Amino acid sequence: MNGNRTFLPKLCLWLVLLCGSWSGALLAAENAAGSEVVTGADGVKVHRDLIFATPAGQPLALDIYQPVRPGIRAPMPVLLIFHGGGWLINNKSIMQQMAGYVAAHADIVVVNADYRLLSSNHNTTKLNQIVEDALGATLWVQRNIQHYQGDPARVAVTGDSAGGHLAAMVTLAGQNLSSQGFASRTPGFKPSYLPEGESAESIRAAGGIQVQAAVLSYAVFDLQARAFADFETAKNGFWAMGKASPRGFFGAGINVHSHPELYRALSPLNLIPKAHERQLPPQFVHVGSRDTLTTPDSARQYVEAIDQAGHRSELHIYPGLNHAFLDNDCNEFLGNCFDRDAKAPLDDIIRFLNETFASPRGAVKPKR
Repeated sequence: MNGNRTFLPKLCLWLVLLCGSWSGALLAAENAAGSEVVTGADGVKVHRDLIFATPAGQPLALDIYQPVRPGIRAPMPVLLIFHGGGWLINNKSIMQQMAGYVAAHADIVVVNADYRLLSSNHNTTKLNQIVEDALGATLWVQRNIQHYQGDPARVAVTGDSAGGHLAAMVTLAGQNLSSQGFASRTPGFKPSYLPEGESAESIRAAGGIQVQAAVLSYAVFDLQARAFADFETAKNGFWAMGKASPRGFFGAGINVHSHPELYRALSPLNLIPKAHERQLPPQFVHVGSRDTLTTPDSARQYVEAIDQAGHRSELHIYPGLNHAFLDNDCNEFLGNCFDRDAKAPLDDIIRFLNETFASPRGAVKPKR
């Protein structure tokens, strides 16, 4: 998804083949009691389907992959994952192999979270509300992960494709919080989860929602360009995959021509602050060389903007890989298989996280 009109025919071709009222401690205990807990031979305990928020009556769940091997030094860093799927398809289950791999190969607590889709609540969910779900999941992790031996002061966010967009928004817009939500002309975010007795304004006054690292996997960086490229129309096959009628990201009567500020407010490329204004955490950006949906050029453009603003980043373009190589199992059309294609990038991600969390300022390798 590179903001270029040429992606649409290819997208339509292969889409058919691609597939709070309690305190933090009480909420964690309640969830743990009602969730499935499985300990595997790899030394990872999995807490499945913990509810972290119920926006508009829709329960949102997450899975926690907690390393329990001998020699673990707690508290451990945390990696929070948001799945991809054009904001219209998939759920957290598609990232299970990635989550399990990281937790099995590193002393990192991994959280794999769901969020509302655009098709949720009878096709009325707005994209800004999905960002609010991602912000809410991040805040929940920061307030509750200590119950699973995670360190709330060392949290990284990641996601692939549309999930990469959400991870980027958490990284860049975690200070833009408002109880008014995403009102026209004054876009702000109200996290879907708020701790008891706190508001979006109180979180913002305390510094906002801040993470310590970001891993952006073949992510969407320019929502405004997507809208100009007919993403909100039937030409975007994700609507058919999600069994929803095409519409605007922000609902009827709002489009990129009448309200461009709303689309810019959800475009990570437009939200990068100068380092002297606000220092961003280290970011690991990666994409496959054969990706025509979120192209290497779009990743380079974002990383160049990050560098020019004075922040630290690391760019990897993996030869021969297509879109969605971190998803479970194999996709014959795209030519990806998790066991063959995901492990080398995941090893790079683990190395990046270990280096970043081992140093107060992180460590960033040269780009390649």
